[in-house]
Amino acid sequence: MGAVSLRVANVEATLDFYTRGVGLEVLESLPGGYVLGHGPQASIVLEHQPSLKHASSGEAGLFHTALLFATRADLALAVSNVANNFPRAFTGSANHLVSEAFYFNDPEQNGVELYFDLPRSEWVYESGQLQMATLPLDPNRFLAENLSMEASSASSVGHVHLSVGDIAQANNFYVGVLGFETTVNWANTALFVSAGGYHHHMAMNIWRSRGAGVRQQVLGLGDLTLKLGNEEALIALKDRAKFHSWSFQDDGAGLKLNDPWGNRVIVQA
Repeated sequence: MGAVSLRVANVEATLDFYTRGVGLEVLESLPGGYVLGHGPQASIVLEHQPSLKHASSGEAGLFHTALLFATRADLALAVSNVANNFPRAFTGSANHLVSEAFYFNDPEQNGVELYFDLPRSEWVYESGQLQMATLPLDPNRFLAENLSMEASSASSVGHVHLSVGDIAQANNFYVGVLGFETTVNWANTALFVSAGGYHHHMAMNIWRSRGAGVRQQVLGLGDLTLKLGNEEALIALKDRAKFHSWSFQDDGAGLKLNDPWGNRVIVQA
């Protein structure tokens, strides 16, 4: 997973959340924005777009960006920093059987998940289907057991979760065109897809956006980037897009495609 770009009205407040709270570093300053991440790995790109309006409820777009931490201690440090510095941001926590996750909203109400993966050896499959759930996870107990000031705040984008209008259409694009494999279809209300046997690199749900149409130019998700293993995988994607008569742009650095709701996906080798 590559970087997720966010169009924001108050770039300084959002920058403060992702740096002083989540622990991302400023990798590059842009005209009206910032590239945030760790080392060479960009995770979030903030684009100052004060002329745009917030999307209305029920529209397609970003559900959350999920930042993955290497250890429970690393996750606990980030959760503690966000909770202490932005106490109104917390929206929930859960044990998903494959991961332990904490949820927040940034100052622009973009969803943010901070999580740690359980070892794959602990993941459970039944009839070939990966088992995922939403079970209680006590944040205070988690912090008490794992918080260490010696931990690192380094993270990377683990997955991206979108709000979409229709699960069948999402499957057609993200599985049929992009080439992800389905890991979980949750009663045709949420689709989880991945590569390489991961629990999910992307998810799409209709929980608050059923029937949503193409997005307008609004604040929130700008685009998201997928990084494929090699040039051959990019060529195969181009062939699938042509087979499905799906339009794309090829600028030499990668492909740019819009999903059925106008969410732009940039794919690079």
